[in-house]
Amino acid sequence: MKTRLNKYLSEAGVCSRREADRMVEAGRVKVDGLPAAVGMQIEEGQQVTVDGKPVQKAKKDRTILLAVNKPRGVVCSEVSQGGDVNIVEYLNYPERVTYAGRLDKDSEGLLLMTNRGEIIHQMMTGSHGHEKEYEVVVDRPVTDPFLKALAAGVYLEDLQTTTRPCRVERIGKRSFRIILTQGLNRQIRRMCRELGYQVQKLTRVRVMNIRLGHLKTGAFRKVTEEELTTLLRLLEQNGK
Repeated sequence: MKTRLNKYLSEAGVCSRREADRMVEAGRVKVDGLPAAVGMQIEEGQQVTVDGKPVQKAKKDRTILLAVNKPRGVVCSEVSQGGDVNIVEYLNYPERVTYAGRLDKDSEGLLLMTNRGEIIHQMMTGSHGHEKEYEVVVDRPVTDPFLKALAAGVYLEDLQTTTRPCRVERIGKRSFRIILTQGLNRQIRRMCRELGYQVQKLTRVRVMNIRLGHLKTGAFRKVTEEELTTLLRLLEQNGK
């Protein structure tokens, strides 16, 4: 049975399917010793390598799911970013894991990392409406009209789209909590900028049922069996 190469790499926990195509285009992936091509299919028994290292599919009964408190300045990427440290290098986990949903370089907080490609694929599908909760500090006092505008949805001119309605509440003079169900690029920063505010600090504190809690900056923990079971159930429900 043949499998698309990007799906194989995703299910092996190497990266997302989109990232896999980029790695293939960059010449980092080989099949049976020959450079791979975007869109190609492979059969069981063929050897796939990334940067010269063999890739093996993760076993279903060995799910790794980590909750990481990503520091500000670390980038969500599989490859080196000039002078920046990427999350894979930073974490230096002994087994192959990658991120399930991004946090931009200037943001911090909860990032999930796993060896299960299907979890990555499901969590990065924006139409499924997975909840992500953030605490945000802005450059001036938060007003009721500002919060109402965020909650109703903001038209982002550069993306030519209006954000989905969301839940927002004030938690301080210049801070608020926001729960999104979509993942547009730098969405909260763009929303605030359209309304005349600048984000000074942005921390993700929850992804679906997984919470950041008191995890220290730069630290990680394995999610509990109960958390994993609930997450998989929610992913299945939201995907229907």
